[in-house]
Amino acid sequence: MMMHQFLTANRTELIARCRAKVAQRAPLGVSEEELAHGVSIFLDQLIKTLLVEKTATPMRSRKVSGPSGGGKPNLSEIGESATRHGRELQRHGFTAEEVVHDYGDLCQSISDLAFERGETMEVDEFRTLNRCLDNAIASAVTEFGYQRDFVVADRQTVELNERLGFFAHELRNQLCTATLALSIIKQGNVGLSGATGGVLDRALVGLANLIDRSLAEVRMTAGLPVLRHLFSLADFIAEIKLSASLEAQVKECVLNVSAVDPKLAIDVDRDLLLAAVGNLLQNAFKFTHPHSEVSLNAYALADRILIDVQDHCGGLPPGFAEDMFQPFTQAAEDRTGLGLGLSIARRSVEANDGILSVRNLPGTGCVFTIDLPRHSVTEAAPLLPQAA
Repeated sequence: MMMHQFLTANRTELIARCRAKVAQRAPLGVSEEELAHGVSIFLDQLIKTLLVEKTATPMRSRKVSGPSGGGKPNLSEIGESATRHGRELQRHGFTAEEVVHDYGDLCQSISDLAFERGETMEVDEFRTLNRCLDNAIASAVTEFGYQRDFVVADRQTVELNERLGFFAHELRNQLCTATLALSIIKQGNVGLSGATGGVLDRALVGLANLIDRSLAEVRMTAGLPVLRHLFSLADFIAEIKLSASLEAQVKECVLNVSAVDPKLAIDVDRDLLLAAVGNLLQNAFKFTHPHSEVSLNAYALADRILIDVQDHCGGLPPGFAEDMFQPFTQAAEDRTGLGLGLSIARRSVEANDGILSVRNLPGTGCVFTIDLPRHSVTEAAPLLPQAA
């Protein structure tokens, strides 16, 4: 029996077998009929191709099946329908591997059924089958990839617009607050040391933190190289203490920084680690109870250096310890900010071969720990002050 006769006589059985295979992989909520639609169309086009090849003008079959060896299969009937099928499968959440399997099911079903019925097919007919499958798979996978890239790009655009919107909103708020406070002070009715001066301080600290965090995120997102160098841990903590002390005053908290072994050193990207520790301290000052203490401790443990930031926020909600590192995650009543600080901090630490974790102290607060490889100050160059 010729292959086109075999396929025509067993069309219903072949589609049923393909439908059963598809159903085993189909995501929930997607009908077997809808997914088998592409295969049934392909089967009809394969039969049509085989019939045309038996005529006096066999090359006209290329309009149905497309050329062998690639070419432009999308200009054929099989290419056009496979493109629609690839788009459909992507929309329903299939993977590229499953797109290939979708057409492979038919090839396997044809071979199995022919074996069961004792049918033999000509070599040229199998070549035609392979050409049709090759072009259909190429068209379907190409469209699948295009649609997937389109969806990803669209999602990234939405996320970027959302981040830019939040950033602009927070930046505008801080800037307006600082401008208003400065305007009142310039009128001469209040002094810098009063409540209005405190408002100005808070706005300026907020702007500095926002800029530092945003620069760190840009570097991490852009995949810029990590610029590491070896320097004293004690000098690094002393530098952080200077800026953190101002924020502690603004937040009316006590900052406790323990002494650091002068022999310890770290080999990291200074700016990224500064941004990470700064984010942790900002987070601690934001959520610790009024007039409570925030602690910054740096010390060695075996071959590691640990930097702890502890607050007195009262402890974390149940199950929130890991979720809080996800972007745009906020659980406390204070929803100021973007909810990006801890996510950026973790990425900055991991870029320096470190680990950022959190330990809950129920009823008291929590401790964020940066875990880095340990080095000795004898290897390190002094930490030079940054240009103003």
